[in-house]
Amino acid sequence: MTTAPVAPDVDGTDVDGLRLDERIVARYAELPPQERRGADVLLEHFGDLATYTAAELATLAGVSKATMSRLFRSLGFDDFTQVRDHLRGLRQHGVPVTLGAAPDLDGHAAAEAAAVRAAVAALGVHLDAVADVLAHAPRVVVVGLRSSYPVALHLRQQLTQVRPHVTLLPQPGQSWSEDVVDLSPQDAVVLVAFRRRPPGVRALAERLRAAGTPVVLVADPTARALAAHATWWVECPVQARGAFDSYAAASSVVAALADAVLTRRGRTGEQRVATIDSAYRALGEVEAR
Repeated sequence: MTTAPVAPDVDGTDVDGLRLDERIVARYAELPPQERRGADVLLEHFGDLATYTAAELATLAGVSKATMSRLFRSLGFDDFTQVRDHLRGLRQHGVPVTLGAAPDLDGHAAAEAAAVRAAVAALGVHLDAVADVLAHAPRVVVVGLRSSYPVALHLRQQLTQVRPHVTLLPQPGQSWSEDVVDLSPQDAVVLVAFRRRPPGVRALAERLRAAGTPVVLVADPTARALAAHATWWVECPVQARGAFDSYAAASSVVAALADAVLTRRGRTGEQRVATIDSAYRALGEVEAR
């Protein structure tokens, strides 16, 4: 079996697998002065690079289109089309990169609505089983790191109004091992794990599965491998039309899930809600009606 020859590296610096900005840093010292000017423009406009054409970038840099073409090849791309594809790949992994022109608010609203419908439909497949376990498990632990933490925090805040013994992990400055080591098959974990997850999330999911603890995974489509270690997976799209991920669908799932848990808690849940509301007013924690 023969393999295709590998094109020689221009300057001996291997850039395979690196992001565009990392490739520029790796090669910058060897670039000719004109290509450096082009590289400076690429770095300056990295966040919205895909909104430009190659000719526009050349104008911004004050160099010729031929110079920009040589720069792209020096960075390991055949042309600017490959650069755009590279940027789209970064965006699909959660890197904030603008892929379009000015925000289209109507398009944004339509995309958000579609994401919410998809997430609610995914929740509906498992709603009865998930709501039951979160309503009646002795302990519920909600886990979220990085961009998943605000969603986890919101879910914990909603569930704790409905039932006792709901814990959020990790606590600020703490690890989670001390809190998960005693979890049993009777308890429940909600693992919020959106893309750009720390590697430890997978190890946690594997440990929980080995312990027999039911796990509700709330995550985007990139968590497909992680879902193999969960009991239920509620898939929430986060890909937005802009540079940053949107968690509108996840927030909608939190509201629907908390409502379902309240329904299953029945009179006990309603009494807890009323007691907490009285405490809010007695302690002056919310403004008067």
